[in-house]
Parts: sequence; C-alpha cells; structure tokens
Amino acid sequence: MNRLSHKTALVTGGTSGIGLETAREFLAEGARVAVTGRNPAALEAARKELGDKLLIIPSDAGDVPSQKKVAETIRQEFGRLDILFLNAGVVEMAPLEAWDEDTLDRSFNTNFKGPFFLIQSLLPLFKNPASIVLMTSINSHIGMPNSSVYSATKGALLSLARTLSGELISRGIRVNAISGGPIATPLYQKLGMGDPELKALESQIPAKRLGRPSEVAAAVVFFASDESAFTIGSELVIDGGMSNL
Repeated sequence: MNRLSHKTALVTGGTSGIGLETAREFLAEGARVAVTGRNPAALEAARKELGDKLLIIPSDAGDVPSQKKVAETIRQEFGRLDILFLNAGVVEMAPLEAWDEDTLDRSFNTNFKGPFFLIQSLLPLFKNPASIVLMTSINSHIGMPNSSVYSATKGALLSLARTLSGELISRGIRVNAISGGPIATPLYQKLGMGDPELKALESQIPAKRLGRPSEVAAAVVFFASDESAFTIGSELVIDGGMSNL
C-alpha cells in the first residue's frame, strides 16, 4: 500500500520475532529500513531474508555509548529519521530472592536505559512529523509471579511513552506504545517452554491462541503511518484479552 513511501525507519531488535516481521512490513510499505541486533549470525540471517535494501547495524541495546553510534550511522546512511520502533528487550523471570544487582541492571539497561538514550541521540535527526513506537508489555498491568523486574522495566517504558508524547509533540514527534501479550516468537524457546507449557499458556488466553508477530507489526505500521497523525501518547494492548481477566 506504500503507506510509508519515502520514509526512513529504525527497528531495534529487528532480527527475529516482532522486530523482524515489522521490518518486513515497513519494507513492504515503501520505507527505507535499518535494524539493530547484537548477534552477527542473526543479523546476517535477517539480511538474507529481507534483502540488501535492509541496513544492518550491530548494536547492544543495553550499551549507552552504542546508541550514539547507532544514531551516527543513521545520520550517515539516511540523513534523517521518520520512524523509530523500540522493540529490543530481554525477558528475565525469577522470584524476588533470586535477583542480584547485576542481573537487575542488565534488564533495566536493555529495556529502558538504552532505549531512553537512543531516543536522545536520535533527537536531532527526527523529521517533523515523526513517529516513535515503544514495545511494552501487559506485564506492566498484571501481577504475574516472578516478573517483578521485567514488569517494572516495561512499566517505565510505558510511562515514557506518555511523558515524551507531551514533551516532543511540539517538535512534531508522536510517541505511542504497544503492550503485547503472549506472541508466538522464539522467546518462549529461550525461556525453556515446550509444547505442554505453551498449551497451558494458550488455555489462559481468552482468544485461546498465541498472537502472531504480523498482528503486532500491523499495529506498528499504523502508528508509524500518517493514518495515526492524531494519535498521541496512546497505548494499544494486543494480548488476546489476557489482561482483561
């Protein structure tokens, strides 16, 4: 449909799952797209899957100095930026007594501190108008056991969507958030969940299935496009009804 024709976009954590699918949709809608990731093999796989038009930027989302390097690469390659989708993140679950300072810092650095300073570094490059979309989680709304730190990081990111929407709108930058529920991505394999655990999870979702990355990507495209020009500081929950229980 070319809803993003002549626009430039950056997707953090764009090598798998929601990030990869969103990069695919951005390209299909006519945007020039860059993705970040820290795994060289995953970055190369994304390039092979999406083609040479994709700009690959190796970066650790939790490393603050790296965010300035990402912004400099965007400046050199694109000159300006229309769309930022902050998708990179980690999910670490543990009971309260199992956390230590280093592990907590890793989660907050990746899920909040790095994204915060990436926005700051990109600020001079954003066009007017521009769109920032933050990938948050329904965990910031529900009291899931063992998710205290993860939920806090996503709650901080959701708060950032609201505060920056007021702070940056005078520059023409809209900020919105998507709070995702259980989406079928490689995350669950990384967490050690097999078919029995996934079936048990699906039974708790009113929609009785996991969400698809394409369903989240479609929402990101809406927030990124001019169709949502009057949508500012909003949160869209995509969770199959799970947070309504």
